[in-house]
Amino acid sequence: MATSQKDFETAVNQVKLLQTDPENEVKLKLCCCCCCCCRVPSSQLKLYALYKQATEGPCNMPKPGMFDLINKAKWDAWSALGSLPKERARQNYVDLVSNLSTSESSSQGKPGTDGKQSGHDAVVVTSEDGITKIMLNRPAKKNSVTTQMYHEIMLALEAAGKDDSAMTVLTGNGDYYCSGNDLNNFTDIPPGGIEEKAKNSAILLRKFVDCFIDFPKPLIAVVNGPAVGISVTILGLFDIVYATDRATFHTPFTHLGISPEGCSSYIFPKIMGPAKAAEMLIFGKKLTAREACAQGLVTEVFPDSTFQKEVWTRLKAYSKLPQNAVRISKQLIRNTEKEKLHAVNAEECLVLQSRWQSDECVNAVSNFLSRKPKL
Repeated sequence: MATSQKDFETAVNQVKLLQTDPENEVKLKLCCCCCCCCRVPSSQLKLYALYKQATEGPCNMPKPGMFDLINKAKWDAWSALGSLPKERARQNYVDLVSNLSTSESSSQGKPGTDGKQSGHDAVVVTSEDGITKIMLNRPAKKNSVTTQMYHEIMLALEAAGKDDSAMTVLTGNGDYYCSGNDLNNFTDIPPGGIEEKAKNSAILLRKFVDCFIDFPKPLIAVVNGPAVGISVTILGLFDIVYATDRATFHTPFTHLGISPEGCSSYIFPKIMGPAKAAEMLIFGKKLTAREACAQGLVTEVFPDSTFQKEVWTRLKAYSKLPQNAVRISKQLIRNTEKEKLHAVNAEECLVLQSRWQSDECVNAVSNFLSRKPKL
């Protein structure tokens, strides 16, 4: 039986009522990638493509540029439908929406899933025993950092610097500490194009790193698993870094056509020597927790089986020390280099602004996102 226009319009309205997370592989909201750990199945774009085919017929748009990842994915999905008749596209659209609605209804009342983390959910702040804990909370996405999370972390640090806690801890939920930037950050291109995107990203990154440089209390990283990118480079701005023995530390910047950040171009050579820093920052060598500790990036490594218990027992004991004395001691250690660190941060962000617009970066990110997942 042919699908009527009314049935089609009902299905279109029904899509708006779906509660399914935007990262669901068949609902387009409208993004083409999630994070550096994800690959995009073609079915993710079916709703968009079928809607366009049903309302406009075969794809009639020019193919978007390579770095316009969202619109390119949409174009590919629509173009792939070829000369599929409008009537058949309407039927397929209605059938797909019906399947989505049925699947969603059957899942109602089940416990929340890991993957549905957004906005304030993705950064959880708690305070107990004189310790403010900032936890990255996107375990299904390996705690990759979205643009919104950058803002959330900055707000959390600002509040923690003024509260009555003795220290602040940054950690991750799940198997990963943090897998670096959510690559979806690079696909939201503003009207000003890549140039405006690069400028805005550089401003955000500079403010973000400045928050760590200026933080007035002891700042401790509890690295509960692998760390990548920005989560590694800013470790040099922490006062203590505790890691589980299964943690790894990876800065694959040149693989993506970009350059170091987080003051790592200055701090890493200082703490581990120029050669070791070059091996990590230029050539992307991944360090084990033991190697990172031997090179001065990590304070101490603990067995994974006792990691949480040992670390938090120690931190709770530290939190009972006289707070004013602790804060003043940190200032004496850190203040001499604040001006230098701010200058390094500014220079790194300026260089990155240029690198993000380079052909090397554009091609590297595009190739990375288009790779097929390993089975």
